[in-house]
Amino acid sequence: MIRTPVPPAEIAPVAAALLGRVEELGVRMARRIRAEVDFYGDDGRVPFERLSSSCTRNAALVFGQLVDGGSDMTSAHDTGREHARQGAPLSELLNAYRVGSGFLWSELTAEARATAGVTADTIVALAAWWVNEGLAAAASDAYREAASELSRRRERERSALVEALFTGVLTDRTTLWDAADALGLSSEGPYAVVVAAVTVPGKEALPGIEPRLLAEQVRSAWRLLPDLQVGVVGLRGRGGEDALLRVLGRSPGPRVGISPPYLALRDTPRALRLARLALGTAARGGGAAIARFDESPLALLVAASPEEAGRIARAVLGPVLELPSEEGERLLETLEHWYAAGGSTTAAAGLLYCHRNTVRYRLRRLEELTGRSLRDPRAVADLAVALHALRLLPPERP
Repeated sequence: MIRTPVPPAEIAPVAAALLGRVEELGVRMARRIRAEVDFYGDDGRVPFERLSSSCTRNAALVFGQLVDGGSDMTSAHDTGREHARQGAPLSELLNAYRVGSGFLWSELTAEARATAGVTADTIVALAAWWVNEGLAAAASDAYREAASELSRRRERERSALVEALFTGVLTDRTTLWDAADALGLSSEGPYAVVVAAVTVPGKEALPGIEPRLLAEQVRSAWRLLPDLQVGVVGLRGRGGEDALLRVLGRSPGPRVGISPPYLALRDTPRALRLARLALGTAARGGGAAIARFDESPLALLVAASPEEAGRIARAVLGPVLELPSEEGERLLETLEHWYAAGGSTTAAAGLLYCHRNTVRYRLRRLEELTGRSLRDPRAVADLAVALHALRLLPPERP
């Protein structure tokens, strides 16, 4: 067991003499700190009266301990907590303690040398006690504890504000501006909602995403749900959307859905719905890890009424969905590439790396199953809506 040194008894009268001058010493110590520590350089952050009062309390604490052997760290704890609440840097607090401690030590040793009966061995023993007493450590511990609690509280408040944006609770323009300010977002768009699939409840899908985006000058606010990590991202500024994609691209593993850009924060609930739909496409086997919602008329139609879109998909593609999974997927993939190729079987064959006759066979098979001809514009439109619904709706087959 390590024993903390105790102050030598010969020092008590010296400390008592200094304790009688504690008001004067507190003011002088405050002046020394103000001269040597930038953070305390003027009244802007810490008024001199408050600084000198704190210095007086700490001087009285030190000399009082040397007189009666007490170990009350309340003053140091209070100072640490107060600085944390004010947002003062811990390094500046510790620097002030270093300067103040040096000042008190010089006063104490000068007084001790002038006092009969105080030897060099006494000064050495006093130095051991001084080092181990740990006023700065006490203030530092209290600072970290208070800062940690403040951080947790602010995170809870931010999380509640993000939740309010996603649920549409905030609708008043002024309230939305206040929320944007509290979250560090611009009061004007464009914004985007990003959702990432959580594989383990309680564990972020995109660890450290907020500071990584901030390093790219992109501000954001996030909330962790049991199955998703969701965020509002400010895209204002040149290259905001590119920066978002760049950062997300450096996060391999999670499936991510991104809404189209939108201008008003009140539209965040709708953007969340579109981002979820985009995530559904990323969740499909073989799909992209990052999926952006396609702001096309068909995509908007599906997003506006997912239940109706699902009903259309079942009505139009029902016989295809009843096929064995591999066969059905092959026909749907061929149809999708046929649309991507502008209706050209040759171009679709190139995309699928197969012969154009294979594409023709699959398309005829699909026409037979659905009862719709790809030469009929109305049938082509029906199939396009149904296929889009399948692509955008969640992974479960409608």
